[in-house]
Amino acid sequence: MISKSNRTEIEIFNDLERLCSCSGYAHVIAHLCFKNNLTKYTGDITTDDLDHIYSSDYLIRNELAILIGLLVKNTIDYLHPTAASMEVMIKETQKLLQELHDLMSSTIFQNIFNEDTLNNKKNPFKDAMSLREAIFYGSESAYNFQYRDFSKLKYKKDDAWFISNKGYSVEQAHSVIIAIEKLQVDKALSTIESLEITPLHKWTLLPAFQFSIDDIYKYIKVDKKTIYNILASFTVPSSSNNKEYNSIDDFNITNAYPLISIDNNTYLLFQNYSLVEAFYETPFFWFNEDKQYKNTAMINRGHFTEKLSEDRLQLVFGKDNVYSNIDIIDSKGNKAGEIDVLVVYANRAIILQAKSKKLTLKARKGNNFNLNDDFKKAIQDSYNQGYSCANLIENINYNLIDSTGHEISITRKFKEIYIFCIVSDHYPALSFQSQQLLEFQQTENILPPFIMDVFLLDVMTEMLQAPLYFLSYINKRSLYNNRVSISHELTTLSYHLKQNLWIADDLSMLMLHDDIAHDLDIAMMARRQGISGNKTPKGILTLHTGTVVGNIIKNIENIEDTEIIDFGFLLLTLSSDALDLFNKNINKIINLTKIDGNHHDFMFSIDEGKTGITIHCNYYDIEMAKSLLHERCEMRKYKHKAASWFGISIDPITASIKFGTTLNFQWEKTKKMEVKVKDLSIEPTKQLNARVIKKIGRNDSCPCGSNKKYKKCCLKNNTSLNQ
Repeated sequence: MISKSNRTEIEIFNDLERLCSCSGYAHVIAHLCFKNNLTKYTGDITTDDLDHIYSSDYLIRNELAILIGLLVKNTIDYLHPTAASMEVMIKETQKLLQELHDLMSSTIFQNIFNEDTLNNKKNPFKDAMSLREAIFYGSESAYNFQYRDFSKLKYKKDDAWFISNKGYSVEQAHSVIIAIEKLQVDKALSTIESLEITPLHKWTLLPAFQFSIDDIYKYIKVDKKTIYNILASFTVPSSSNNKEYNSIDDFNITNAYPLISIDNNTYLLFQNYSLVEAFYETPFFWFNEDKQYKNTAMINRGHFTEKLSEDRLQLVFGKDNVYSNIDIIDSKGNKAGEIDVLVVYANRAIILQAKSKKLTLKARKGNNFNLNDDFKKAIQDSYNQGYSCANLIENINYNLIDSTGHEISITRKFKEIYIFCIVSDHYPALSFQSQQLLEFQQTENILPPFIMDVFLLDVMTEMLQAPLYFLSYINKRSLYNNRVSISHELTTLSYHLKQNLWIADDLSMLMLHDDIAHDLDIAMMARRQGISGNKTPKGILTLHTGTVVGNIIKNIENIEDTEIIDFGFLLLTLSSDALDLFNKNINKIINLTKIDGNHHDFMFSIDEGKTGITIHCNYYDIEMAKSLLHERCEMRKYKHKAASWFGISIDPITASIKFGTTLNFQWEKTKKMEVKVKDLSIEPTKQLNARVIKKIGRNDSCPCGSNKKYKKCCLKNNTSLNQ
């Protein structure tokens, strides 16, 4: 969008500051925060209840934070404005914020149509000024409950410092913040009810955001002095008027200290999200001011990131498959590399490297040097370290030593190695910055890196708690890498949960709108907050429930056999139609074997014969059954000139996998195999596609399972650009 305004950003910002200094403007902010931050629903919360977030006049929290930051630059006048004055101020606020957004967005378009860009001499999205818009207006990386609950873990080892220097424990702060959240929900409901008996000209939503120490005391068994100490820690200091806040990129004190003191007992909190975020991030600055404790705090901070990552990955892969603080030692006893967290599962590995680097204010302001320097320290260095370790762990000349000094014994030959670069704090527009700035390499078995924060890892491990599902997703996400256009990674994950992430070869880009993440938002709120809603989005996690395929996938995870794990990945790429056919045929051969006691089988060729599956069911002894399955797979692979072929033997009694085999090597013509397959027909085989593509009408049901019409669901949210 090219801005129609001839004004500068500072001029617009100054107009906002004058507006925020008007008498009664606190009531305007209360109205806007209530409208934009609170969601009303009855019964189970649904995606429709969240649609208001994408209305044309919706304000994001960063925009509301501008208003709150400007409000405290002057003495706050709480007088109630007239209804007419309120309406004028609300409209003027929205107009100025929209003008500001348009102006910032126009920088991107100016860079796109720059002569150097048009001549392919410059990537406009690598310019720090272009990235300012994505950094400021990008989606938040964490749910409020993640900030709240992770803070307790993050500062667990700093508890003594909190007690000594702040007058409360981390646990007490966590409890008070939970109480404030509950209190403000109740306040919002009671405020709405009170409007029914209040004259229209006296309507205000400001009471929904006010509370006292006495109010909190009713919700929690913490003494009032401790409550006061906690609130004081996150209250705008009386000595500050936020005078250094003169542009949207400047430090806004109300982000670090979101509580506004009305008197010694009463406080104002416009955005609860700001409080939990401050609980997570502001202590970092307290520690920095304590020169004696600063280094200890930094060590604790790094430990938190690694420990949280380790714990979440153990949730998926189990303790025996997850290692931490691995030193890679050469033959001379020198350290050649260090891995923060290592996951080994069958013939797959995940190397996780953690960093705790924030995006500086200078980078946010559009300084290219600072932007690149911050990114290098937060992401690029982490990736370089991970890539080096990925190359080293397969070399048997290097030993892997754990944190206890013991050598770990693992397979040293991997089919795929994934590199996770993870940051502990909110890093604005992380996905977009990574697509533009990260330099990486890809080999036959080292895939492109997956850049994330601890909040995304938490959600991924919450929703994909089975190794096969988790690895299948990170495989797709790593390989598609820059072919997905998103504002944050939760959108991609939600899309995958609903309809399996997949991009056709002839499409250059998959663009996903933020509201695709609503199903995931609801699932996480239902699981972590106890909100009434669907805990598992309809899609890949529900599709296989109670089916033979679902049982087979569980078998594969329990067996953890490199011979058949690739077969599990293949199953997770098949379309629902293909899986239905697969289920029917397995049930058929199991029933036939039970009836007559004989051997029965079936096979599919997939993707026009590029690969295939052979399924056997019999009562043969193990050696005879293995020999037969291997021979049949070998013949089928040769006949179809396939690059790979999978074979599985099913137990007719338990319908579980007995064993499997994988043939994965280049096809070559041989006399021996020509004779062997001479009489083998190719006609009776079933042809399947990894994904079945069919035209969907605008009024058909959406394939994502939302029960909405396609035109009202993924048609408007999901756009694919032809190359």
